[in-house]
Amino acid sequence: MQNPESHISPVWSRYTSIVAERAEGADVYDRDGTRYLDFTCGIGVTNTGHCHPRVVRAVQDQAAKLLHGQVNIVFHTPLLELVDELRAIVPPGLDSFFFSNSGAEAIEGAVKLARYATGRPNVVVFQGSFHGRTALTMALTTSKTIYRAGYQPLPAGVFVAPYPYVYRYGWEPEETTAFCLRELELILQSQTAPSETAAILVEPVLGEGGYVVPPPDFVRRLRDLCDAHDILLVADEIQSGLGRTGRWFAVEHFGVIPDVVVMAKGLASGLPLSGIAARRELMERWMPGAHGGTYGGNAVACAAAVATIRAIREEGMLDNARQMGALLMDGLQALQAGFSTIGDVRGLGLMLGVEFTAADGRPATGLAKAVVRACLERRLLLLTCGPWDNTVRWIPPLIVTADQIETALAVFRAALEDVAG
Repeated sequence: MQNPESHISPVWSRYTSIVAERAEGADVYDRDGTRYLDFTCGIGVTNTGHCHPRVVRAVQDQAAKLLHGQVNIVFHTPLLELVDELRAIVPPGLDSFFFSNSGAEAIEGAVKLARYATGRPNVVVFQGSFHGRTALTMALTTSKTIYRAGYQPLPAGVFVAPYPYVYRYGWEPEETTAFCLRELELILQSQTAPSETAAILVEPVLGEGGYVVPPPDFVRRLRDLCDAHDILLVADEIQSGLGRTGRWFAVEHFGVIPDVVVMAKGLASGLPLSGIAARRELMERWMPGAHGGTYGGNAVACAAAVATIRAIREEGMLDNARQMGALLMDGLQALQAGFSTIGDVRGLGLMLGVEFTAADGRPATGLAKAVVRACLERRLLLLTCGPWDNTVRWIPPLIVTADQIETALAVFRAALEDVAG
């Protein structure tokens, strides 16, 4: 008889063959009791750590009261509490919310909102973006061809501008910003007129595309450009939100208030929940019934989200993310000084990327993947990202300790010594 694992669709690409039995904090345990230090957080989902006691208790308590109350039919207490919690942390003025289950659903909902509210058909995204795997969100995604190949033609009305990836261009931040904005203005002049452009959709920190932090001036000038043309600025904070960068949302680092913020991943510490935040007057342009969803705002998921936000705030996880992120950044930069194959170390808070580059300047994909495998052998879980999968991304939970950071850095060094010499 075959193992059950053999009946899982192989369309899911896999980093490990671990069968997780349980998890706690930053640790995952397999069925044999082997412990792994998890610096993946389920791809940025378990920001509060695995099975945070407050989240577990909230889920257990809510499951005994109400599992599902469909939002078209009834409000429920966790939903209303979540709205209150989010109003305290989202950028000022974003006071109306819609909830879905996944990041892709929320992105699609945000684009539908932008198109409906503005009466304009087109959307601008950025090179290296990842916004989901539904038909529309595949059209919005440009980080790898694997996410689109075999499915085209995809929905139309999507235009792609360059993202200010300073390391890749090899320019200073100011020059990179100027180039990318010129190209965006060219797109608005030659491909989609401002009068037919509903929104510009941007990741404040590029996620799947390589953990790229844009120059602050780029984000600010992007806001100015949107204001000049009455285009909505939509921030995809699915991976960068809920404390990941040391702020509630990454846009806070740039002093910019978007028109729409999309959140998911870390919102409910592992339960499926996503959200769209926008101004009430914008949401009121969306005709009732023009969008919806059966499971959005599920009672148990909302209870988990309320507990998540309160735990992050009351347990000082934002401060910890900044402090531990600085410690991790210092350690990774020290390793960069000793290993020439590390081309760049970048990020904000606990969302850091280490990009591997060959001597000829090409992406060192094989090396990055070999280092991740060598870390796995030493029971440290890491992931790669970027168009060439040559960037190792560091996504420890916001509760990570200095000892755990030092352990991970020691493992990473040992892996580098084995693989890179």
